[in-house]
Amino acid sequence: MQRPTQMTVVEISQYGGPEVLKPATAPVPEPGPGQILIRVAYAGVNRPDALQRAGNYAPPADASPLPGLEASGHVAAIGEGVTRWAVGDAVTALLPGGGYAEYAVTDAAHALPVPEGMSMDRAAALCETAFTVWTNVFMRGGLQAGERFLVHGGSSGIGTMAIQLATLHGARVFATAGSAEKCEACLGLGAERALNYRDVDFVEAMKAEGGADLILDMVGGSYIPRNLDALANDGRLVQIAFLQGSTVELNMTQVMTRRLTITGSTLRPQSSVAKAAIARALEDKVWPHLVSGRIGPVMDSEFALTDASKAHARMEGSLHIGKVVLKVS
Repeated sequence: MQRPTQMTVVEISQYGGPEVLKPATAPVPEPGPGQILIRVAYAGVNRPDALQRAGNYAPPADASPLPGLEASGHVAAIGEGVTRWAVGDAVTALLPGGGYAEYAVTDAAHALPVPEGMSMDRAAALCETAFTVWTNVFMRGGLQAGERFLVHGGSSGIGTMAIQLATLHGARVFATAGSAEKCEACLGLGAERALNYRDVDFVEAMKAEGGADLILDMVGGSYIPRNLDALANDGRLVQIAFLQGSTVELNMTQVMTRRLTITGSTLRPQSSVAKAAIARALEDKVWPHLVSGRIGPVMDSEFALTDASKAHARMEGSLHIGKVVLKVS
């Protein structure tokens, strides 16, 4: 596969709002040992991209400074020691950064085959959400069949995947969302009940059900003490983001007396080995259901790479249901 020396990218020209995302030209990267170079077809758009754009989520020192944490495409080159992939293979991959570009480098062990029959736009919407949900709902949260699971932001990319996977594993799923349309989307994916947070107090709603055994939260702020109130005894709260802020005051007495667990994680800082282990688990436990069509990414909208600022504006305006992607090639 012949490669150019230069590529079109979208860079963060300065920290700020969506308008700081600007098209630019950059050298095509070379894969190092254990890495692959992907000719990007589509790149996923995620909240951490917006945090990076605003100056609040620095990439690792050895990662591309460009935004973009997931992409689909074809292998364009392989680094030393890579045996699984060959040039031309269709892959979807978790990236350390650099997805808003025509070419991106990632660890070969963080790539997965595009599920049979799945289009490239949908494949680009898989990895950031699937890695995050699997890690936090099942590995950290320990969700079991029959448990009551509440996911906030149920119509988001993370939320739509969490609803599907939790339902697939036999949990009773509840979700919050901010409109009737978004609540309807959650119900269509398998949620038992969708709570419009503008009209319904999720704490009282969950207490009426006996409390949540597990809550996945990306809101933070005032939701954190309310989440603790909404948990059943021995319940678990898993925090993955803080749209309303990360600093709150808590009375920890109920954590002790009701045996509650508070945990959480973020994906990007985890080791290459840890991410590879998650990829293997996904290929074994989740990929067969993607191939069968039992679950799949919920797609909201598509923008050209050079319109990344418009994609960010849509995401940050909470106008979307499911995933926003950039068409690269």
